[in-house]
Amino acid sequence: MTMDYNDGSGAGALIAWLVLAPFFFLLAIAGYVIGSWFLMKIFDKAGVQGRWRAWVPVYNTLIFVKLGDLNPWWLLVLWGGGIVLGWVPVLGSLIGLAAFLYTLLAAWRVGLKLQKEAVWLILYFFLAIVWLGINAFDRSRWNTAIPAAPWAGNFLADTTVWSGVPSQAPSGGYPANPATAPGYGAPAGYQPPAGYTPPPAPPAGYTAPPAPPAGYTPPPAAPAAPPAAAQPPVSPPPAPGTPPAPEPPVTGPPAPEAPKP
Repeated sequence: MTMDYNDGSGAGALIAWLVLAPFFFLLAIAGYVIGSWFLMKIFDKAGVQGRWRAWVPVYNTLIFVKLGDLNPWWLLVLWGGGIVLGWVPVLGSLIGLAAFLYTLLAAWRVGLKLQKEAVWLILYFFLAIVWLGINAFDRSRWNTAIPAAPWAGNFLADTTVWSGVPSQAPSGGYPANPATAPGYGAPAGYQPPAGYTPPPAPPAGYTAPPAPPAGYTPPPAAPAAPPAAAQPPVSPPPAPGTPPAPEPPVTGPPAPEAPKP
């Protein structure tokens, strides 16, 4: 007599998978359609010709990386390595992480061209589709006149030329980083006056005074100087209770005498 130890859990898992698989498939299709739509809007801002490029799988991400001043072929190599070596427990995960970080660097450069600070990468890291939607529909304009990428001179730099995708090198070259350019803070074309001598450098070993502690309140300003003392009167005022001096009599011609009887 044989006993069947199958309690039906395998069949239940199979049924659950068959029920949920269409839902996940539709969710993936919806995510791809929305993401491609957002990419199409960003490509329009960047001047990419042909909206169809945003709807081609893999190719649209390669264009995004190219707009981020990175060589798109290296991303393709990372994806291929992840597919071939994905069965290796640690190496496959590292290759997949490297591919994601590669697109993260591209998003940083694309965000700079759309007037976004580096802190926006936090949103891309957790919700890339929300990041794409904000950059697709806000009022930002594409601007390539930003300082060159840190990898502009090595193998990661984009040197490919694709028809329909504009070059990201601005006319006249990348501007210098203003924080490291000489004369930082001076207006364009400013020339010091004749005879101007820059202040001497601090002596060796000079240490700037420490900053005041948190919550420090400067002492109040000194009070204003008291007003000048009033000038004493020329003659003292009369004492209280003293009658005023009599006025002198009025002098005039003598009165005429009365006639005698």
